[in-house]
Amino acid sequence: MKQQHSTVAYQVMWNRLISVVEEQAQALVRTAFSTSVREAGDLSAGVYDVRGQMLAQAVTGTPGHVNAMADAVAHFIRRIGRENINEGDVYITNDPWEGTGHLHDITMVTPSFFNGTHVGFFACTAHVVDVGGRGFGADAQSVYEEGIYIPIMKFADRGTVDDTLIRIVRGNVREPDQLIGDIYALATCNEIGHRRLIEMMQEFGLKDLDGIAEFILDNSRRATIERIAALPQTSAIGEMTMDGFDQPITLKVKVSVMGDRIVSDFTGSSGVDKKGINCPLVYAKAYACYALKVAIAPEIPNNAASLEPFEITAPENTIVNALHPAPVALRHIVGHFVPDAVYDAFDKIVPELVPAEGAGCLCNFQVSLRPRADGPAPENARRSEVLTFNSGGSGARPDHDGLNATAFPSGVMTMPIEATEHAGPVIIWRKELRPDSGGAGRTRGGLGQFMEVGAQEGHEFDIQAMFDRVDHPARGRRGGAAGAATTIERDDGVAMAGKGKQFVPHGRRVIMAFPGGAGYGDPSERSKDLVKRDLARGYISEETAARDYELSDDDIAEVQSMVARGDTT
Repeated sequence: MKQQHSTVAYQVMWNRLISVVEEQAQALVRTAFSTSVREAGDLSAGVYDVRGQMLAQAVTGTPGHVNAMADAVAHFIRRIGRENINEGDVYITNDPWEGTGHLHDITMVTPSFFNGTHVGFFACTAHVVDVGGRGFGADAQSVYEEGIYIPIMKFADRGTVDDTLIRIVRGNVREPDQLIGDIYALATCNEIGHRRLIEMMQEFGLKDLDGIAEFILDNSRRATIERIAALPQTSAIGEMTMDGFDQPITLKVKVSVMGDRIVSDFTGSSGVDKKGINCPLVYAKAYACYALKVAIAPEIPNNAASLEPFEITAPENTIVNALHPAPVALRHIVGHFVPDAVYDAFDKIVPELVPAEGAGCLCNFQVSLRPRADGPAPENARRSEVLTFNSGGSGARPDHDGLNATAFPSGVMTMPIEATEHAGPVIIWRKELRPDSGGAGRTRGGLGQFMEVGAQEGHEFDIQAMFDRVDHPARGRRGGAAGAATTIERDDGVAMAGKGKQFVPHGRRVIMAFPGGAGYGDPSERSKDLVKRDLARGYISEETAARDYELSDDDIAEVQSMVARGDTT
């Protein structure tokens, strides 16, 4: 018999569950070995009912992980079999199609038992620096080249870790201690979530989660559908072009508001690419759902029911529904542009709501360092894999400027220089905001950033570039100007590609300029005071202030005087 509690009690429990999974996520941040987790927050954590429906997610984490992981637990239940789910078990996978989109994400699921009864699951995902293969990059031509594949299986059976699995994993990756450390951190954070859940159940006298699950899912579904029903019931088509690997890629989507649901159909998008930028549907779905949900119902907590009314379809073997064995290592590049494509359509349905285009995908690069081969190397020279997450600018919003060097839609944090240089013999010579990179508009696009990277004395390296917006910068909305494009070159002037592994000889550096977000609205409508503030802070140059915003010579002179006095407010 289902236990009954008051609405107030259930609301308190709901908030408590969100706190539980946030503690779960923070435990992962504190214990993870990879800088991608510790410093960038590239992870997710959630609690599920016995049917595998997500009840709550941590605030810390990325939409791509959380929303993709929302579907993952059902795959674990199916693969493991309910009859084989035991107390003390921990399950693992990095299956791109049943996890979160590529082999570099480890997902772990732990069943939660209370007084001998199975009451739910905890799940978490983290991006790990290395899984073997070609390394983190787009160069592979099938998923088999991209690293070790771990099917859904038991990492621990009734509390006993599978040592054979550990040995196999260690033997196939470049950073075995780091990877195995991350796996144990994932298992541990699930255990911490489980402990806090049991404490909550004891406090509220719960025997199972059926009652609170019904309350969360029913209320979330109803609230989300109410928001959808209040929208214009119509359809619109959005389209955008991105750089791709060897040739441009088109994302095309028809967004249809249909009473109790919104359907996003990606028919017309480009086909599967021969390089590893393809996106499994689970990841494209994660970001399409996220884009619409934050536009119309941002305050409704994320769970299975609040995501359910957003339906995503795409023909098989398109760039957003790549099937096995397509290479998918950099699926985030395509996936992070899905919101911009969706917003291009949704802006035609609900004007003055969604932002202009931003940098889109993360400006990531991985550096594979080794002792120099063209001359004598010092005794302390060593091999190392260093992954760094960075961001361009986000697009301007109807009433607010875009955020500088801030990742949207991923929400992943930019890594500090100190953490990056601690991870290996890499040197970040320059990291600063990029003036004039934000598109002009009534509200200005967020700035990108400059970065310059090299290696310590005695090392050479390969850099895996994972950039876009080189040839297709962010587009402005409703009269706003485009953001600045991405550039990458060596310090000796040698041009470099936006994607792929490229050799950098001893003593050379790579100079990168990451893209800015686009502007929103006519630049002539921007407040003169805001233009002066941008000029005083160095966000725009005097030339841009005069050309794009028609700031007079007298106003520019006034700003120069302010700066001389130290006043940049």
